[in-house]
Amino acid sequence: MEWWPAALVVVLAMGFTYTNGFHDSANAIATSVSTRALTPRIALALAAVMNLAGGFVGVRVAETVGGDIVSVPTGPTGIVLCVGALLGATGWNLLTWWRGLPSSSTHALIGGLGGAALAAGATVKWDSILDKVLVPMLVSPVVGLAGGFVLMTLILWVFRGARPGPAVRGFRYAQTVSAAAMAFGHGMQDASKTAGVVVLALVAGGHRGADDASVPWWVLALSAVVLSLGTYAGGWRIIRTLGRGIIHLDPPQGFAAEASAASVLWVATMTGAPVSTTHAITAAITGAGATRSAKAVRWGVARSIVIGWLLTFPGAGLAAALVYAALSPLT
Repeated sequence: MEWWPAALVVVLAMGFTYTNGFHDSANAIATSVSTRALTPRIALALAAVMNLAGGFVGVRVAETVGGDIVSVPTGPTGIVLCVGALLGATGWNLLTWWRGLPSSSTHALIGGLGGAALAAGATVKWDSILDKVLVPMLVSPVVGLAGGFVLMTLILWVFRGARPGPAVRGFRYAQTVSAAAMAFGHGMQDASKTAGVVVLALVAGGHRGADDASVPWWVLALSAVVLSLGTYAGGWRIIRTLGRGIIHLDPPQGFAAEASAASVLWVATMTGAPVSTTHAITAAITGAGATRSAKAVRWGVARSIVIGWLLTFPGAGLAAALVYAALSPLT
């Protein structure tokens, strides 16, 4: 097959990655901006740099997306399947960004792959999706919630006798480190998952063997650069939702939330599980904020976010299936 169909998928994959960047920039910086630990532009620049660095580390997530979600047939059908998945996921990202909902770009992409594969009659690897996607999807918010609560409780106990002013200033400085760790984890997860779709397109185009899920260095590099550019563009609608919509955070709570969520992302990346950075940070913010009082959490906003999460898989999958159906005459 000619090279240009695979090149088209690369372009669409980078378009999705860019929307992923500005859609998910809030994951890394919303807490730091809302607590005034960092100015918005400095926070975005820090997140962009750490996204770029993290993008070169998450190879195992790329291999999971490229080899353990769907089996892509070679030829035009496989290429159109990848196109449908990317356009469906990109459309869902734009819709939820417009609504200000911090949904999961990771699950939008996996839902898109599943929806396009079902429409194409390709094999969906349900056992692998259960083990490597659905179970981590359910576990990671629980761990983030518990981690945020426990870490914030520990902070309150350790600093119970500290003077409020110096303690708050210290945690503002500490948030620079925790925000950087969160952004690095975001890069590990989100740059590499798009690279996995490019690997699928290379298989569909006949440019590599069906059993070869290794990720070329240029794909990771391109994904990391585009993700960092999208992050620097900033998705301010979602930043406002995460930073102040769920709970009004102070610097110790912001540090606890970022540190807990970053830990979830790092562990998931090491195991190759494509988890949602949005799920991790939202749950951690809720857990850290709940130490003040359960009433301090705006549960109505949290409920809207959860609804957005639940709709992501079927919504992106349906959109991808419709795109594939529209383009199927080309196969």
